[in-house]
Amino acid sequence: MKIFQIIFLAVLIIPFAEIYLLLEVGSVIGAFWTIFLVVFSAALGAWLLRQQGFSTFKHFQESLAQGVIPAYEMIEGPIILLGGALLLTPGFITDIIGFVCLVPSLRKKIAHYVLENHLIQASSVFKEKAAKTNVLEGEFRKEE
Repeated sequence: MKIFQIIFLAVLIIPFAEIYLLLEVGSVIGAFWTIFLVVFSAALGAWLLRQQGFSTFKHFQESLAQGVIPAYEMIEGPIILLGGALLLTPGFITDIIGFVCLVPSLRKKIAHYVLENHLIQASSVFKEKAAKTNVLEGEFRKEE
């Protein structure tokens, strides 16, 4: 399946699953406690988003100051943003996925997976395509 088909199915299925889960949890613990949990998870998510966002930005700046490419931080930024958006969305399924995105050890594993399996492979594909072209790389200097 193509990525757009997967996203389309997720956009259709997740809201129904969220509503079903909210109704089931509400029937077990009551409407007040269900609403409390949803609001509490949103508040906790906003706090975690702020804390983890500033922490990642600090690591980003430290890496740049040391002259190191902040690859993991550049991957972690969008993961944190996605996690914060999911935590602010009412529902328990999106909250679980959002918390996974904001827990530092789990986020690093996700960033490592994305970096190793998608970005490095894409980089090698670009290098192979560049090697097949008639481009000669080198350095030059102007002699006077």
